[in-house]
Amino acid sequence: MSAQASRRSFLAALGAVPAAALQQASSANFWTKEYFAQKGAVRLYLFRKRRTAPRAGETALPVLFLVHGSSMSSRSTFDLHSTGKVGDYNMMSAFASYGFDVWTMDFEGYGRSSSTDGNSNIAEGVKDLKAATDLVLRETGQTRIHFFGESSGGLRAGAFAMAYPDRVGRLVLAAFTYTGQGSPTLADRAKQLEFYRTHNRRPRDRDMIRSIFTRDKVGTADPALAEALADAELQFGDSVPTGTYLDMTANLPVVDPTKVHAPVLLVRGEYDGIATEEDLISFFTKLPNGDRQLTVLGGMAHSVVLGYNREALWQVTRSFLERPLRHDQIKS
Repeated sequence: MSAQASRRSFLAALGAVPAAALQQASSANFWTKEYFAQKGAVRLYLFRKRRTAPRAGETALPVLFLVHGSSMSSRSTFDLHSTGKVGDYNMMSAFASYGFDVWTMDFEGYGRSSSTDGNSNIAEGVKDLKAATDLVLRETGQTRIHFFGESSGGLRAGAFAMAYPDRVGRLVLAAFTYTGQGSPTLADRAKQLEFYRTHNRRPRDRDMIRSIFTRDKVGTADPALAEALADAELQFGDSVPTGTYLDMTANLPVVDPTKVHAPVLLVRGEYDGIATEEDLISFFTKLPNGDRQLTVLGGMAHSVVLGYNREALWQVTRSFLERPLRHDQIKS
């Protein structure tokens, strides 16, 4: 038995992740479709994945929208098709296998979306999500969408939840930062603040991609995964926008917890250097919705989506998204 299969069997035995669901996530054939949303002259690429094609008259599936971070585009992050060198890291397939209608999008300046002379900051990301959700709500027939955002994707998702609360179901903020106080990652990043102020794009090469998985704690992610990710991502060029880096080094906080009214799950990797537990607890205690959860994943660093223990992230996220309604929320 391979090490990957052994780990999956162990997790399944614990009841953390059903073995059948893990196998389905890695091998099943899914229905997929590509879309483009318009934000003025900007074309935004969206990708959708479900178990089967939608059919007229069927009950709409719950929608999960995955929001990427500062250095990678959407499908490299959430729909990675790796080789035999690494295991299954495809979060879109995992959640499609659980019965979700899963979407993701490249923000302006990333991946398959339009590149402009803008810096694709958090505020602009909210506009991107507005254009995207116009399309998603129309295509799915749903009235609310669950969001999962990692790193600056969490900042974008949180800011969107403030601006458009009527569109947000449940909100998962992973590798999130609130004020940035005490963050070694942001302190180091701030050394380049003047560059971010004066340049709308920054270099992003293979070494930079590798560093995402080593800067906090070596051994929390597979080195072969970093190579697979770089292979997938560098086809889109050797630079990405600076807007989210500028916001995280000069403009925090950009999400006011008192204005986020959706149920929230905060997820932090044990070794994540982008935010301290104290910073996240401060955010957590200010959230107005009593349906909230803070989870620290052991053995994980910044990228909880692409770490060795990503099945633990899938389990805690799925459990939160499928949490039954409170008694006082059930319509008679």
